[in-house]
Amino acid sequence: MLEELTIKNFAIIDELTISFEKGLTVLTGETGAGKSIIIDAIGLLLGGRGSADFVRYGEKRAEIEGLFIVEKNHQVLHKALELGIEVEEEMLVLRRDLTQNGKSICRINGKLVTLGILREIGQTLVDIFGQHEHQALMQTEEHLLMVDQYAQKQLSKTKSEYEGLYEQAAVLRKRIKQLTENEQEMAQKIDLYQYQLQEIENAKLTPKEDELLEEERYLLTNSEKLFNLLQNSYQNLYGEAKGLDFLSNAVSELEEAATIDKDLKNIHEQITNSFYLLEEATFSLRDRVERVDFDPERLSHIESRLNEIQQLKRKYGTTVEEILEYASKIEEELETFLHKDDQVETFKNQLDAVWLDLKVEAKAITDIRKQAAKQLISFIHDQLKLLHMEKAQFEIRIEDRVGLQEHQRYHRNGKDTIEFFISTNTGEPLKQLVKVASGGEISRIMLAIKTIFSSHQGLTSVIFDEVDTGVSGRVAQAIAEKIHEVSIGSQVLCISHLPQVAAMADTHLYITKDESESRVRTQVKTLSNEEKTNEIARMISGVEVTELTKKHAQELRQLAKKHKNFI
Repeated sequence: MLEELTIKNFAIIDELTISFEKGLTVLTGETGAGKSIIIDAIGLLLGGRGSADFVRYGEKRAEIEGLFIVEKNHQVLHKALELGIEVEEEMLVLRRDLTQNGKSICRINGKLVTLGILREIGQTLVDIFGQHEHQALMQTEEHLLMVDQYAQKQLSKTKSEYEGLYEQAAVLRKRIKQLTENEQEMAQKIDLYQYQLQEIENAKLTPKEDELLEEERYLLTNSEKLFNLLQNSYQNLYGEAKGLDFLSNAVSELEEAATIDKDLKNIHEQITNSFYLLEEATFSLRDRVERVDFDPERLSHIESRLNEIQQLKRKYGTTVEEILEYASKIEEELETFLHKDDQVETFKNQLDAVWLDLKVEAKAITDIRKQAAKQLISFIHDQLKLLHMEKAQFEIRIEDRVGLQEHQRYHRNGKDTIEFFISTNTGEPLKQLVKVASGGEISRIMLAIKTIFSSHQGLTSVIFDEVDTGVSGRVAQAIAEKIHEVSIGSQVLCISHLPQVAAMADTHLYITKDESESRVRTQVKTLSNEEKTNEIARMISGVEVTELTKKHAQELRQLAKKHKNFI
């Protein structure tokens, strides 16, 4: 569960720390107070898309940090271990900073991670269900993804194998198309590659040649300076009254001194050895001076060769190695083009083999989906009855794509099209959900689906962001009871404008905003029992709280308590 959330310099929030409890926590307050901003902050903490616009005006960065407590066998612990994130006492601290320039800095338990890793971890902790998901339900392409999400455990391995085969088939089809279409373009490529390959081969490049030539050019360019430095060094060491002469005298003096004081023997040996080493180095220095030579012709040749290599770099790569790699690549391409008939035949045989395996995996995916769809339909019917849609008939239709060539009937997710159908009244035929469901019905269907999914995903928290839009009366009460049902044994955070949902809350947070020093600030208060009643009364009346609305609010709370005790 989400134990604690800290938000700093985010939108209209300057600094806010909220502690959360298990069960159902309802967030209410006037429009614009900051309820959805808190949910937006949680969404960013879980890896949502960030923007510099979220940073509070006048501040350098926004900071969001959340403490999550998970069960010992929660899937996120295995995922964290795979990613090298240390977890102690089943606690995860997620942190995300957004800077003024839009950069994100993400951490999990103090370790810097990418936004992708933060999202991967976050998706296993919290599911945010908002009004935008109603739109997802109204898009038929999302229906397949929902079924796959429900059957994720059974589908995972098979779908992964299918996707690999699908990629192989796509690559092979592309290669065959390249080799069988546009003869003129291929002829032009052959001419171009032959010219480029000949140009590179004529240059007779060797690895690291440019680096070695640049080193030699530098040496030749500075040969006069090098000669003078070496000559001066040698002259300072060798000759009468020079370095070695003085050192030789010191050796002689110490040799005689050691006959007087035996303790000087080791010092004499050390200096004697140093003398011989220095003398040998001096003779090597003399030989090196004699080898220094300025060769204008060699320097001119190097300059010409480097210029030739530079011309090739402009065309084929930034280094000699890249040029040689490019040559190897186009040589393979050229070989393929020149023997295209053989290559096409090879690719077709490979594609046929991949296609056979792909069909097997696609059928396996379809079978798993059909089995999962049967279970999902049954569960959704059960949930819809509890949401006062007793007469509704729900169906998931899984069909092959038709009217296309065989390879076009297969897509990245298999060969199926999936669409939800529904009949909301007795005697009416099943019709496409996207065409017949009202806003209130969509809310209930989505809540039914989320109720089922939350029990399959092992999430620590579920967030409902104003999912009760467009409902009232007994339907509102049913939604309130369903949301509370999801919260049993887990954690649900819910933004709501329905008094029925607020009455069902285990914890009620009231969001307000005030203005001081010409700035707006969001504040959060945990309501007492009396304050809960007053807030529910405000939600009922909309304007003025009266004794009658208070009485109604108390009745709602008593009904909610009775429902909880019954469960």
